[in-house]
Amino acid sequence: MWLKEGRGQLLHGPDRQLHEVRAPAMLWLFPGVLHGYRPITRWRQAWTLFSGSAVEALTTLGHLDVSRPVRRFADPRPVDRAFSRLLRVSTQHNPVQLTGALYDLIAAAATTTGDDVAAQLAELASTPMSVQDYASELGLSVKELRDAVRRTTGSTPHELVLTTRLSNAKVLLAEEDLPVAAVAQRVGYDDPAYFTRLFTARVGMSPGAFRRSGSLSGPISSL
Repeated sequence: MWLKEGRGQLLHGPDRQLHEVRAPAMLWLFPGVLHGYRPITRWRQAWTLFSGSAVEALTTLGHLDVSRPVRRFADPRPVDRAFSRLLRVSTQHNPVQLTGALYDLIAAAATTTGDDVAAQLAELASTPMSVQDYASELGLSVKELRDAVRRTTGSTPHELVLTTRLSNAKVLLAEEDLPVAAVAQRVGYDDPAYFTRLFTARVGMSPGAFRRSGSLSGPISSL
């Protein structure tokens, strides 16, 4: 199931694990596996059902993974295009074209590269969560998340989140007339005093001093 708009929850697997779902996302629902879902906001979705020996082969190769029922996408356009093509050829009653369109959809939706994972994590960075929660949100194990981010950025998920938050804070301080407490909350910190200490330690000046300097230049130091 391709969720184009909205958010909700997916209950999946014998352990009844609850996954938070936010569009754009693909929900993989497997025969014989317990699942249920609940929209929290209005959903726009598209469905396709498929089975057969090819599905078994794709599962064996790891393209379809029952342990990863939710996958999010930094760029949903390839999946949208693949679903649109599948819908279009389904009205032409051509089994060869239909099969090709289905495999194009699987290829677009089942492949998650390290670049995608890092981009998706950066998008989530301003939402306060643990690394475990970030991994669950992206439909990955903690190890898969760490490995993907390491391959792409050479850093850890924690480092990527920290750098993204501070970079976003720099932009807000330079371009918006917001109180420091509001900037802190926007980038994921409920405690403005902690944010100020962290920003000062990493950037080399306080948020207020950075704003007065009017500069976005200068690196953010790593852990």
